[in-house]
Amino acid sequence: MSRTEWESLCDGCARCCVHKLEDEDTGEIAYTDIVCSLLDCDSCGCSDYANRSQRVPDCLQLTPRMARTLHWLPGTCAYRRLAEGRGLAWWHPLVSGDPETVHLAGISVRGRVISEQHVHPDMVEERIVDWPDQDPTEDDGEPL
Repeated sequence: MSRTEWESLCDGCARCCVHKLEDEDTGEIAYTDIVCSLLDCDSCGCSDYANRSQRVPDCLQLTPRMARTLHWLPGTCAYRRLAEGRGLAWWHPLVSGDPETVHLAGISVRGRVISEQHVHPDMVEERIVDWPDQDPTEDDGEPL
């Protein structure tokens, strides 16, 4: 698979852009509703994708190996779904033909997040949410 093909697998949900907290003792991940300052919260796209790694050093360039091993990737993530042999969901733009279906299905972060620029560092734990790890669709991938 070419890099362009790999990149096209991103469904544009931006759930990977939410800040996560990891319990050092248990390894449990807690998701927040805080996102990277580079995320355009309306489009759910990175405002400086080409330079994101330089501007945000902990931003990852996802690889097939990482998709199989990063336990914090949400179950709705197209990369994770493919790594687990589940295929793309009905709302994925490559399936639906429409980049808006990821938002219409309630998969994206649109309308649910706040930029890290607007959150005091002492308030991060108060912004913990559980929706980034949930799939608002049934097991068969159809809308509820």
